[in-house]
Amino acid sequence: MTTTSFPKAEIKILLLENIHAVAADAFRAEGFQVEQVKGALPEAELMQRIRDVHILGIRSKTQVTERVLDEGNRLLSVGAFCIGTNQIRTTYANNRGIPAFNAPFSNTRSVAELILAEIVMLSRHLGDRSREVHEGRWTKSAAGAHEVRGRTLGIVGYGHIGSQLGVLAEAFGMRVVFFDIVAKLPMGNNRSMSKLEDVLAEADFVTLHVPETPQTKNMIGAAELAHMKPGACLLNASRGTVVVIDALAAAIKSGHIGGAAVDVYPDEPETNSDGFVSALRNLPNTILTPHIGGSTEEAQEAIGREVSAALIKYINSGATTGAVNFPHIECQPAKGTHRILNVHKNVPGVLRDINKIVSDHNANIRAQVLSTDADIGYLVMDLDQDVSSEVKKAIAALETSIKTRILF
Repeated sequence: MTTTSFPKAEIKILLLENIHAVAADAFRAEGFQVEQVKGALPEAELMQRIRDVHILGIRSKTQVTERVLDEGNRLLSVGAFCIGTNQIRTTYANNRGIPAFNAPFSNTRSVAELILAEIVMLSRHLGDRSREVHEGRWTKSAAGAHEVRGRTLGIVGYGHIGSQLGVLAEAFGMRVVFFDIVAKLPMGNNRSMSKLEDVLAEADFVTLHVPETPQTKNMIGAAELAHMKPGACLLNASRGTVVVIDALAAAIKSGHIGGAAVDVYPDEPETNSDGFVSALRNLPNTILTPHIGGSTEEAQEAIGREVSAALIKYINSGATTGAVNFPHIECQPAKGTHRILNVHKNVPGVLRDINKIVSDHNANIRAQVLSTDADIGYLVMDLDQDVSSEVKKAIAALETSIKTRILF
């Protein structure tokens, strides 16, 4: 009978917020225990539930606070089954030796398709026309309606979504310009611009695809909206804090901004409910959606596969490639060895102390990889099986050690 360092059947996975069943299936196939919860959990309840959990899976509404992380004494990792990780205190998790993983690729097509559809809708005022017909009014007119062919799309944030959107927009016959704070290789005939203001001034449609950071908070306010072309439209499916909503509403009411499509808001309901309030409600040519940019069955399944695969790889081998808050290490285990995973404070002398422990136990290191960031070091070490448990205990006892695991 093969022994393991920790029985897989005792590893507990807690998945919240209707994460796609493909993720639960992947975890169960590994032999892990899986519990699924439909909605998000408030902090107090999550603090209770997380105490015996090894892996926590969430989407955008669950807040993984410092208090939650403090209660997760067995917590190995947090998986955000979405793009954003602002709902996780990632720096605090880093200092507790807990990597967080997300899904940076899987919903890019869904968001890009939504934006492209909304560009056509805004150009033809389809939201208003549809509502009028539902209300029994017939307003057939070409006034103010345009093809998107030949129009200019300005993309702010040229990452996975922005670059894919640029390719799709060119297929529609649009010109594409973009701005990013990091130099990016243009796709197709997309053209980079050196300043945000240049994109705002040139584009007929401006779409935002940036993360939530101190630099992007209120990035589009009254001054930036005034810099846009008269009649241009703004689209935001990135983060709700990027746009000053009251300023956008005022610009639409004044007629300077010709329309908007907004999928994210500074304050969003925690659950599906009535009574959503926004200054953008009932404005002309304004499409409002409830944070559904990546909400397609295809995207949710792909996200379930992507994040669960990263978490399984971390549980089984310690690989941290793709973690948003952790040094990246991925190496194949050496045959016939046991693997020690050690997270420690990034201070001088740690590797010396660890190697002394190995030497004192006459162990043979078959592979050793260390990666660090400003606060922590992450060490993956494969060594002889006969002394691995003693070495692990000694390393874990170091004052500099934060979290130590052994795999075999």
